[in-house]
Amino acid sequence: MAVSWIPHRFTGGMLALDTANTVVLRNDPEKTFDRLKDPAEIARFAEAASGFRAAELGGRPLVAPAPEKIAPVVLSIRETTDRLFRRAVSKGAIATGDMPEFLAACADGLAQSRTEIGRPGKPFGNPATPIAFEAALAVSALS
Repeated sequence: MAVSWIPHRFTGGMLALDTANTVVLRNDPEKTFDRLKDPAEIARFAEAASGFRAAELGGRPLVAPAPEKIAPVVLSIRETTDRLFRRAVSKGAIATGDMPEFLAACADGLAQSRTEIGRPGKPFGNPATPIAFEAALAVSALS
């Protein structure tokens, strides 16, 4: 089932949180729904996020040409980001024990991309060139 990637789906405040929010009713096993269950939705989400998150991305478009290939990395970043931030909100701090898995997931997202990031004032890099969705997701989560 195709998901309608409308502005409401991008109200998390940043790409990493929007991605974490692609699981609906996460804590209700009977009602939960994963909007990225179909890997094709990753490419559609990336395309929509390019517009809805243009300010955060510095205008750099997101690409996900092989969503089935990057799905494990994207979902790993999504899940570790969700756990890290939910625990940080509930406890009021980030536990150091939550960091290694999160950092490893983000490292995987960056390792698969061959691009430059982190220019002063442009954490996502050159807006004239597309950036792999998994790399941008890692940069957003680390930010």
